[in-house]
Amino acid sequence: MAKPVIAITGPERGAFGPRFLVALAVRCYGGVPLQLRPSQHEQSVSFDGVVVTGGHDVDPVLYAAEPEVHPKYDPERDKLEMAVIKQALQQRKPLLGICRGAQLLNVCRGGNLHQQLKEHRYNTSHRWTVLPLKTLCLEESPSLLAKLLKCQRCKINSLHNQAINQLGDGLKVVARDLDQLVQAIEDPDYPFLLGVQWHPEFLLFLGRQRRLFKALVARAREQQQG
Repeated sequence: MAKPVIAITGPERGAFGPRFLVALAVRCYGGVPLQLRPSQHEQSVSFDGVVVTGGHDVDPVLYAAEPEVHPKYDPERDKLEMAVIKQALQQRKPLLGICRGAQLLNVCRGGNLHQQLKEHRYNTSHRWTVLPLKTLCLEESPSLLAKLLKCQRCKINSLHNQAINQLGDGLKVVARDLDQLVQAIEDPDYPFLLGVQWHPEFLLFLGRQRRLFKALVARAREQQQG
């Protein structure tokens, strides 16, 4: 039986660290990483699962909003990742969205975003950190994320300017931070559809964070076989 192919999306150039670490996790659990870049957005690709990685802010035009800030957008990457997410949803392939990947998943389902977070932070720092220094609070209701992390609270990192505001269709919030900002979403009626606002690829030294990638590859293998 062939190993499951896990597509890993990202920008045309750069982001070597996140791409490498996600690919490392995928390989570690028996998957074959397939790196996808914006120049490939018109090509037909086949995959068994997908990880949509973090990066530049999502262009607000995708959720019909006026820009409130003017960071660097990447419309070609948006186009690629929207297409990949829609393909995964249509084929019910397992999908893990990381940071902007979670945000874009929410937008694909009809939701929108907070474009800037400083005014929404009261109990936490707006400082970026790859270290697990911020607190993740899981919702009390059962969820895939709770099953994987096996905790009610744990520490995460934070590298984002934007966050999920209104939820997309079929999604539910399964974790927040101490400011009640959304930190994780999933679809309980989907085999594996999870979006996390933090960067688990930078926390592979923590077993609970590795389980996100392990579960994705395992689910892709099950669907491949079945």
